[in-house]
Amino acid sequence: MDARSIPPGRMTADEITALLDREFPQLLVDGRSYVIEAADHGFARMRLCYHARHLRPGGTISGPSMFALADLCLYVAILASIGPVVLTVTTNLNINFMRKPAPADLVGTCRLLKLGKRQAVGEVAICPEGSEDLVAHATGTYALPE
Repeated sequence: MDARSIPPGRMTADEITALLDREFPQLLVDGRSYVIEAADHGFARMRLCYHARHLRPGGTISGPSMFALADLCLYVAILASIGPVVLTVTTNLNINFMRKPAPADLVGTCRLLKLGKRQAVGEVAICPEGSEDLVAHATGTYALPE
């Protein structure tokens, strides 16, 4: 990542939370599921708060819930780095599901691999709370508007 191109710490976790609440109110339907725990230049850590609505048959956290955690965590890491550029959009996101997560909170940790003028690339590791055992790993690319 070219850290010289964009100053660190453009938005704090609290500022990003306020922006998401304002710009994406659908994330708050039925209560807050995704919580920003930390955000800094090139980095974000988010929590998917366990709720029965995130379960799939068989009693594990669903793939779509983990996919949303990965996508949102990458978005937060980018906003923390470049500021409130809400029209930053996902152009690609690949996820590998490693094992079935128990019905509990999951934590996504993102680090940006590249942050350029036109795109950002990052990876997200998703683990159960209190564990380093991956349940999913995602890589993604976002387009940055001019």
